[in-house]
Amino acid sequence: MNRFHVHLNVGDLDASVRFYTQLFAAPPAVLKHDYAKWMLEDPRLNFAISNTGRTPGVDHLGLQVDSGAELAALGKRLDAAGGTVVPETATVCCYAKSDKNWTEDPQGTRWETFHTLGEATTYHAGDAACATDGAACTPDVAAMKPMADTGGACCSKAAACC
Repeated sequence: MNRFHVHLNVGDLDASVRFYTQLFAAPPAVLKHDYAKWMLEDPRLNFAISNTGRTPGVDHLGLQVDSGAELAALGKRLDAAGGTVVPETATVCCYAKSDKNWTEDPQGTRWETFHTLGEATTYHAGDAACATDGAACTPDVAAMKPMADTGGACCSKAAACC
């Protein structure tokens, strides 16, 4: 079953954790010095916040799936929607290991579809082959090319990755 995902950049992580803990009537499932995540069942939501120096507000939206097959199906739907789809495999982001597809909607809102494979000990990895910008593990989709255009590397923007 899919789970809706929202990632916000926040200016004060502690104040935001207190606010969302009260709003959701539950503590975060993951709490780090720069990141917190709630895995809610009602509504079925993966809600994450981070304080990594980015402008506060919505960083990206997404859909979390339970299998690689579901991720592949969502990737086909993203491709059919007409945006550039940037795949990431075995990436470390937000204290998790995941396979992902990124795109932007017509308004420029970043969308992440992902299948979480396990936990990670860092917010992001230093892997220069990933498709992320390093600040909040979200890509600059407009500056990247799909995997097929990069000879197997997942993105063309390898310089300031993760």
